[in-house]
Amino acid sequence: NAYYIASKGLLDARCDALLIETTQDLLQAKSAVNGARQAIDEVAFDVVLIVQVTVETTGTMLLGSEIGAALNALEPLEIDLIGLNCATGPAEMSEHLRYLSKFANCAISVMPNAGLPILGAKGAEYPLGPDELAQALETFVGDYGISLIGGCCGTTPAHLAAVVKKLGAKSIPNRVTNLDPGASSLYQYVPFRQDNTYLAIGERTNANGSRAFRDALVNEDWETCVEIARDQIRDGAHMLDLSVDYVGRDGAKDMKELATRFATSSTLPIVLDSTEPAVLKAGLEALGGRSVINSVNYEDGDGPTSRFARIMPLVKEHGASVVALTIDEEGQARDCEWKLRVARRLIKDLTENWQMKTGDILIDCLTFPIATGQEETRRDGIETINAIRTLKKEFPEVQTTLGVSNVSFGLNPAARVVLNSVFLHECVVAGLDSAIVHPSKITPLVRIDQRQKEVALDLIYDRRKYDGDNCIYDPLTEFLQLFEGVELAVSRNVRAAELAALPLTERLQRRIIDGEKVGLTDDLDLAMSEDIKPLQIINDHLLEGMKVVGELFGKGEMQLPFVLQSAEVMKNAVAYLEPFMEKTDDVGRGTMLLATVKGDVHDIGKNLVDIILSNNGYTVVNIGIKQTINQIIDAAQESNADVIGMSGLLVKSTVIMKENLEEITNRGLADKWPVVLGGAALTRAFVEQDLAAVFPGEVRYARDAFEGLRLMDAIMAVKRGVPGAELPALRERKVPLRPKKDEVQIIDTKRSDVAEDVDIPSAPFLGSRIIKGVALADYVGMLDERALYVGQWGLKGARGEFEEMAEKEGRPRLRALLNQVQSKGWLNAAVVYGYFPCVSEGNDLIILHHEGELKGTERTRFTFPRQSRDRRLCLSDFFASKESGKTDVVAFHVVTMGSEISKAAAELFAANNYREYLELHGLSVQLTEALAEHWHARIREELSVRDQDSSDLQGILDQGYRGSRYSFGYPACPDLEQQIQLCELLDPARIGVELSEEFQLHPEQSTSAIIVHHPEAKYFNAN
Repeated sequence: NAYYIASKGLLDARCDALLIETTQDLLQAKSAVNGARQAIDEVAFDVVLIVQVTVETTGTMLLGSEIGAALNALEPLEIDLIGLNCATGPAEMSEHLRYLSKFANCAISVMPNAGLPILGAKGAEYPLGPDELAQALETFVGDYGISLIGGCCGTTPAHLAAVVKKLGAKSIPNRVTNLDPGASSLYQYVPFRQDNTYLAIGERTNANGSRAFRDALVNEDWETCVEIARDQIRDGAHMLDLSVDYVGRDGAKDMKELATRFATSSTLPIVLDSTEPAVLKAGLEALGGRSVINSVNYEDGDGPTSRFARIMPLVKEHGASVVALTIDEEGQARDCEWKLRVARRLIKDLTENWQMKTGDILIDCLTFPIATGQEETRRDGIETINAIRTLKKEFPEVQTTLGVSNVSFGLNPAARVVLNSVFLHECVVAGLDSAIVHPSKITPLVRIDQRQKEVALDLIYDRRKYDGDNCIYDPLTEFLQLFEGVELAVSRNVRAAELAALPLTERLQRRIIDGEKVGLTDDLDLAMSEDIKPLQIINDHLLEGMKVVGELFGKGEMQLPFVLQSAEVMKNAVAYLEPFMEKTDDVGRGTMLLATVKGDVHDIGKNLVDIILSNNGYTVVNIGIKQTINQIIDAAQESNADVIGMSGLLVKSTVIMKENLEEITNRGLADKWPVVLGGAALTRAFVEQDLAAVFPGEVRYARDAFEGLRLMDAIMAVKRGVPGAELPALRERKVPLRPKKDEVQIIDTKRSDVAEDVDIPSAPFLGSRIIKGVALADYVGMLDERALYVGQWGLKGARGEFEEMAEKEGRPRLRALLNQVQSKGWLNAAVVYGYFPCVSEGNDLIILHHEGELKGTERTRFTFPRQSRDRRLCLSDFFASKESGKTDVVAFHVVTMGSEISKAAAELFAANNYREYLELHGLSVQLTEALAEHWHARIREELSVRDQDSSDLQGILDQGYRGSRYSFGYPACPDLEQQIQLCELLDPARIGVELSEEFQLHPEQSTSAIIVHHPEAKYFNAN
């Protein structure tokens, strides 16, 4: 209403356009647009409506919204232009304008600042002059088809005069846009059509479908409701279905409460599920992104008082998408023709009368339980599949969705998982775009017992068999018998029997795909007895199996641990066949020299590349970690390598890689070896733009081991002269808007607004102490299982199988592995920690002597970076300033698992026990984190501030406590070199931890931290 009143006043003065600009919050922006649109609709003349969002140097709006989310949320509100203004100069806006140019159907505007301000003699100064701004805007207009240009902070009449002079008569280039329909949260845009999978709409935040959610709703346990939503995010949902309709509850109030919480707690778009317009309105008014309304139908017709007619104005007002159910005045459509008749009516009505785009309509063809035994339900599955297939042929742009689990209603849980999974697959093949499901309860077909899958298909397609009038095969009866007393597990004996029944060559492939070692050597002997040469077995059958594994991994249908199982079987098969090969046999397809670069001790990614390449026929010379360029070049020459692969986890490693490429160039060897680079700190743009610019040879980025394999295939094909073979093209280089100027950096040391009147806890002692032999039971309770299973072990596929995988694979293996590491004595958990008096001075934390003649004087100091924007935080701000006259206290700790567990992991890798290697390494990393979390809690207890801790583990892992823990090398304190001062204070050599010349802790399973007690201390990025 406020925006309506303001807009009406401006239009009363005959404004030609309304500009909503410097928007930071999408919900506020939508409110402003709707107020302005209401005022515009009341006048008789044309008014241009412009919305400009402000994207910070972080790459998002202030609240974290990506440009894609902004476009998706705002464009459906019938704005005339969308654009950017303020916060940054042209250089920082380029990528966001590129996105709008590619995907915005409306016109685009831009009003940049005159660059990012710098501190000069007269205070803040904007570096871009008039000609530079004009040149930048000319580039934008030419490259991105910008329609409206101007200037924001730091621009003057002289700037705009230069812009007009250069661009006043310039025509606007045409743009070709192509954005897939989708929805958005406050943070991100999600297209309705997903690559290689369906769009999973999580069903558990539904009061009518989830008992846990309903109970939490009734008890108004909002945090549990939010946690259920977060669980679905972790399990692989792309969107969340939110329904609060429950008898006796105030639906609008509940929806407002939960939609408001979900808006900031969930990165996923929300599907608002209700039949009541008031409930939907409450949800729409709380969500900044673009929602989906679930649903409209013709149950009570389409007259002016129908639900359809009352819901659709809300859909239009808020620019939402809509789920439309195939229900009409006669009821729920059961057969294909009925479903199609209602769907056609819905699409015609929504597009012609409500001006909706076909791609924003999600037709639900409805499904019903097919296992009731009633004759009239037998064909319900077929009718739904046929309706989806026909609808997609008639309306290829329309979206289709389905509440899949209804098909299996009444069956036991094991049977439901199989039937839901098989039915969903059949629907997706027919053209289904999305499904309302519990993603972790959908099993990939490759993991379902063959007989169960066959009978499920027979049930879905009603393939009963008759002898006359006598039914001799009823798939429903067979399906019920298959799952009588069966729990959610597949019998290994059944799988083995299936495998044995396959033809030999197909069985060899299947052993690789399934990671099945038992019976492998018998099959290899049998193949050789049938005169299949060992090399032929490898190339024609085993490698074909590995190819399928790679394809399944790429589509998200196989998780990393199973990939490694397949690789182990491949390695065992090759090792068994080698003695039978003729001397002239050469199984090598090419050689890669592989190394982790100087100063980096992380080798898990490099070793995964080794595993995948070596088990796809390549020779890998893996020379280990901390390798200098001299060692890399020498080893490449000695091994006659075809390709060099370099890996690194640290940000510093990216600098080393650049130096390595320069050294290879300086030695005249750039044309000798193509170079493949990988690691967590790298990006494709950095490698294929920045590094490619300094390296005259071929350099490529590999995101994971399988991309490394594809690159190796391409490189070797080019080398062998295979017709049509070529390397993937380098990413297109961005043209800089202007050359960078040398700027004098002025260090900002002024304290931020962090509170200073904070109580300083008393330290239990000053100085350091060591604790050795910490019992596993003391800290295992702090183990982050999700980080272990998903982050380290890779147990989560693209379809969100976490819960099932955790229960079936994760926890049983974790229990066994914990028992093993204890019984083997691989854990030597130890801690050195201490408390030290301190004060802050500007950006420095000064540690004071706490005893002797020097007591109270400076012992050492740490210097931290300060944010240039936002709150301008610096880690030193969380401690009492020198000027305050107070002495504060800081804690430090170093924790370690010792070196034995690293040695054990290395032995597993050397023995080709790949899955065990991955799991042990991952467990060692997460146990180190658990020990750090445990000891941080101990320090809070000793400082008497633990009473503010969260009551549950997830809360602790989400920093639900007073203060924070910071480690060097991370955004708040990125300078690893300052580990020197920390080690001088704690002397971690006493627990077997050393600092390398690159300032890394050894053994690898060790971490250090600064522990801050200040209540405002949380993670932040000192950008």
